[in-house]
Amino acid sequence: MAQPRHHPGALEPGTRFPDYVFPDHTGVKRRLSDLQSDQTMVVVLTRGAFCPKDRQHFQELVRFHPQLVVGFTHIVAITTDDWHTANNMRQQLGAHFPFLLDEERQVQRDFGIAEYTDTEHDVMIPHTLVLKPGLEIQSVYNGYYYWGRPSMADLHRDLREATRAIRGDWDLTKRDLREAWDRGEKDRFWPYGSKSMEQTLVEMAGAVDQYAGRAGD
Repeated sequence: MAQPRHHPGALEPGTRFPDYVFPDHTGVKRRLSDLQSDQTMVVVLTRGAFCPKDRQHFQELVRFHPQLVVGFTHIVAITTDDWHTANNMRQQLGAHFPFLLDEERQVQRDFGIAEYTDTEHDVMIPHTLVLKPGLEIQSVYNGYYYWGRPSMADLHRDLREATRAIRGDWDLTKRDLREAWDRGEKDRFWPYGSKSMEQTLVEMAGAVDQYAGRAGD
């Protein structure tokens, strides 16, 4: 049984979400920062498959997922469900993004988000986080009530703001950017100066084994 860790603080914009290592739905340990790479990320802390509100919200996220892909944004769910239950939910939803298994409730303990009104399932209060690169929290949504969860319009807005803040080439109409490109300064343009197009396409395809790999303990 894992021991309680030092409380890292509240889930607040501007703080850094911990770089957790959990097994994914295939049983392979993944490090959250490896799954994120250098992109924005949506992290969903879910009650689990038993919750109808979670299932409804995930249906919206699955429909939204193709927009996340072309918008260079990864998405990960963290659940306290066991391997079998998590896989059933993922397959029934038709989700193509990783589900990380936190059966020992590490996130719940770290952030003090046990849903104490549920005396049967020992779940965490559901949250949805939008992260900038480096696991920096851009925005937080508390989903104890369904309407506290972000709509896809909310996520679109948050990801627009986050991407504008981290990508210096957001507005290609700027003269200095065109001049920089003509001079061959590709490091000012993402991803051209940071990774190959092949690597970018691997990430867009969700090929986690190829770009994130296995995490150590």
